[in-house]
Amino acid sequence: MKPPIPNGAGGTGRWGDLIPRIISALVMVVVALGAIWAGGLVFTLVIAACCGGMVWELSQMLAPRRADTALLLGGASFGAVLFAGILPAALGAGLLLLPVVLGWLQVAEGAKTRFAVFALWIVLAGYSFIWMRISLGADWLIWLALVVIATDVAGYFAGKTIGGPKFWPRISPKKTWSGTSAGWVAAALVGLGAAPVFDIGFALVLASVLVAMASQAGDVAESALKRQTGVKDSSGLIPGHGGLLDRFDGMLGAAAMFLLLYPFLG
Repeated sequence: MKPPIPNGAGGTGRWGDLIPRIISALVMVVVALGAIWAGGLVFTLVIAACCGGMVWELSQMLAPRRADTALLLGGASFGAVLFAGILPAALGAGLLLLPVVLGWLQVAEGAKTRFAVFALWIVLAGYSFIWMRISLGADWLIWLALVVIATDVAGYFAGKTIGGPKFWPRISPKKTWSGTSAGWVAAALVGLGAAPVFDIGFALVLASVLVAMASQAGDVAESALKRQTGVKDSSGLIPGHGGLLDRFDGMLGAAAMFLLLYPFLG
């Protein structure tokens, strides 16, 4: 047996996942910013692909022996979000129910509700991102992404460095109160820096913290699902991060919170 790799050199130890995590994060940031800048069909395709991948992972977790079902539901989610984003809202929005209905028919009895809730959450969040890019432009999307990234990065480093009491050990044993609160501070700083762009002032700072909390809630919800299904990661698609659902669960929560806050932000 080979000896363990020293701490910080990769593989094991507190910072063993740092290098692949950074590389994967940089690739995702470049793809995300490029898609946001491009907008239009490019952005819609990227969002639809992410939604399809997340529903595929969800299906794999809830029905691990049915690869054909996972492909069917992932493909249906991709198509539903894509055409919902292209077609007029009156025609396209109803398509978002397609993967939910198909999943209800395909998934085993004990997993139907969990699939329906998470699948609907995923496709609605994807559709809301497309709506934001079309209706609000790139600025709001970039702010939302920066809040979630700052929350995640600050939480990761504070949790690893400071440690301390666990936030919710039964559901998410790696998360600490130090990392959680550091995420709120980082989100507030993003809001403070972005406030002049939107000419909103302190309201954007408060909104950023609420979005950060919703992002963390999305992470906890996905952790609870993984606990229930007995898996460590939603998949192995992204080195250092797990799967798409592991990486974008925070964005799903952030999207839901933004839609609630937007009327008050004007």
